[in-house]
Amino acid sequence: MSTPLEELFVKAKSENRALLIGYMPAGFPTQDGAIEVLKAMIEGGVDAIEIGYPYSDPVMDGPVIQAAADQSLRNGTGAAQVFQTVEAIAPLAPTVVMTYWNPIERYGVDQFLAKLKEVGGSGVITPDLTIEESEGWIASSDSHHTNRIYVVAPSTNDDRLRKVSSAASGFLYAASLMGVTGTRTAVSSSAKDLVTRIRHVSELPVAVGLGVSNADQVREVAQYADGVIVGSAFIRLVQESSSVAEGVAKVRDLAKELSGGLQRS
Repeated sequence: MSTPLEELFVKAKSENRALLIGYMPAGFPTQDGAIEVLKAMIEGGVDAIEIGYPYSDPVMDGPVIQAAADQSLRNGTGAAQVFQTVEAIAPLAPTVVMTYWNPIERYGVDQFLAKLKEVGGSGVITPDLTIEESEGWIASSDSHHTNRIYVVAPSTNDDRLRKVSSAASGFLYAASLMGVTGTRTAVSSSAKDLVTRIRHVSELPVAVGLGVSNADQVREVAQYADGVIVGSAFIRLVQESSSVAEGVAKVRDLAKELSGGLQRS
């Protein structure tokens, strides 16, 4: 049984284009504001959504996302708000949750997956969960027909890429460089090398994230990856806006600009 996310990757491949995947933490800038911003992303051309579960001790997030997560936590965001956000967005676009492992374990693995399925989520990205610690997660996510998305980096060797990709589903999240999330002036050349190495060991779709922030970068990454992930660029627009409405308008405009670069030449 395919998830909406898997079906979308198949559709995009038939159209010879990459997907644009947008990231936003639940509860930022407010609970309702996050839903408005995510809807604006989709209206602007974002194909799939990553909803961040805000966490107090992130290992992968740069300062822009950390600041947004801190604000979300001050707003009282927890599992209930994350699932409410998924429920509002999943009917509009395939939606996954990006979360560190601790909140899943605290909620209860099977309970978390059952609730995610109930509200229409397609999968979960777990940046700090290793393959060695995944036995229970693999069994539970299989039973709930939920995509299991792992993060790999340029430092991941070919043997480990093979192990990770064999355990993953939906897509592989290829971090474009060693470091944390954030906008950058150029996408690291290591991103293309990493995607090439993944292609040698897996047929899973590959989406590239970390540092993609403008249309030229999207156009570049779309030539070799199946998906392009943008987070900090959207969040920064909201942070710099004087109102939620202003942030929503800016996010919609950026999504329109970015989505114009997805077609492969």
